[in-house]
Amino acid sequence: MLRRSLFVIGLPLVAAGCSSTRGVGRAVPGYEGGGGQSCVPFARQRSGITLRGDAWQWWSEAEGRYARGNAPRHGSVLVFARTARLRTGHLSVVSRVVSGREILVDHANWAPAGTSARGMIARDQPVQDISDAGDWSVLRVWYPPVGQYGVTPFPAWGFIHPARA
Repeated sequence: MLRRSLFVIGLPLVAAGCSSTRGVGRAVPGYEGGGGQSCVPFARQRSGITLRGDAWQWWSEAEGRYARGNAPRHGSVLVFARTARLRTGHLSVVSRVVSGREILVDHANWAPAGTSARGMIARDQPVQDISDAGDWSVLRVWYPPVGQYGVTPFPAWGFIHPARA
């Protein structure tokens, strides 16, 4: 009897764990299905930049291979630094330059672990340069579930441009 009860209770939980993120994405404002994709393959496919490794490694890997800089351009990859909160860094692709201090990005997997938006894609999300020097070295990122910028400042290395060096 106990075994049957565990089976009946456990079956919906297993099914929930196997469900597609596409259905979940429609229920999470600002996100769409991504199939559990991380930021690295998403940025590679979206930008055409063929670097490998974790997100934080892209900045050094791009040296001598791709143009790098601290000014955003459409299609460039924004490289977030590795931090305690971003253990492997993060990559976003610039979809539009709004001003000298604001851009829109497309990125995958910009959601806290354990949330239904984890592994999903967010498009045209605002990012602000909040660095003192205006060099895109410290950022604030839009967080769709709350409909505003997050409060955490994130350090960044800069932008990798699709044109080869």
